[in-house]
Amino acid sequence: MKYLKYVLKRLLYVVFVFLVVSVLMYAIYKAVPGDPVALMLDSSKKQMDPARYEQLYEQTRERLGLDKPIPVQYGVWLGNMLTGDFGFSTKYKQPVNQIVAAPLENTLMLNLFSLVLAFAITIPLGIVTAVRKNSAFDQTIQVGTIVGYSLPSFVIALVCIYLFAVKMPVFPISGSITAGSTATGMEAFGDRMYHMALPLIVMTLTSLGSITRYTRAAMIDVLSQDYIRTARAKGLREKVVIYSHAFRNALIPLITILTTWLVSAFSGSIVIETIFGWNGIGKLLFDALQQRDFMVVLAMQMFYVLLTLAGNLIMDIGYALVDPRIKLEG
Repeated sequence: MKYLKYVLKRLLYVVFVFLVVSVLMYAIYKAVPGDPVALMLDSSKKQMDPARYEQLYEQTRERLGLDKPIPVQYGVWLGNMLTGDFGFSTKYKQPVNQIVAAPLENTLMLNLFSLVLAFAITIPLGIVTAVRKNSAFDQTIQVGTIVGYSLPSFVIALVCIYLFAVKMPVFPISGSITAGSTATGMEAFGDRMYHMALPLIVMTLTSLGSITRYTRAAMIDVLSQDYIRTARAKGLREKVVIYSHAFRNALIPLITILTTWLVSAFSGSIVIETIFGWNGIGKLLFDALQQRDFMVVLAMQMFYVLLTLAGNLIMDIGYALVDPRIKLEG
């Protein structure tokens, strides 16, 4: 019952913050110079007489609901967004939810695979380096993580392109599927994974340094505590001490780091998706900003807001589950 009450309070907080941020985002969108209807009808203006164009302009403005007061426009936009209608793209002249469906799937696939790979490598590596602190293995890993942590993602991307697409042409440089491919089922999935391999390698490499160092630092701090020495004095096996006692307590700071990294990974994938031409929401957002397709930009920004709020909710619940000392009434 306490956990349910705790989760409900956090959900109310998420809803409140989401509404406040949605107001701010919509206000910023409305403050940006430019007329979305004029942008949409730009190609038609040269082909029509002024009277016909003015009539079409007013009809389009009314159809998009832009003739109503801004508070009414916001209410309609918010209500539609909550039901899955994110508006109409001025660039693609299609509903936004049709445009973002495929890129969202590609971004989720890229980030979830990189998440699994990064955690599978960094958490065991961080634990081992903490247990073998100051050994030759630990020092080697520390040098490697510092180098990886210091290099920007686009530099790592260029190095990987040079190694795996130029010197050894193993993976394609860009795209999410083979041009003209009509494959379905597992063949289509394999083709997408083949194209995703290079950006996946880059995203995983960019995250190894930071997560490994955070895991190592958290484990070293916990392993120096008195209760760990007491557990060892009782004759408990080293694996039990490390994984049952030390690692669980090291999860408290790790939850913060891992949740923050999960949220930032989606933002960081904008660079990777743009470099590799990966058809994801990062690339879509970048293109929409350049083309001033604001309804697409709004939809993408609200996705990142929701992702951040969901990350904070997961973080709070994780704290409560891992550490019984945290008061659920907070």
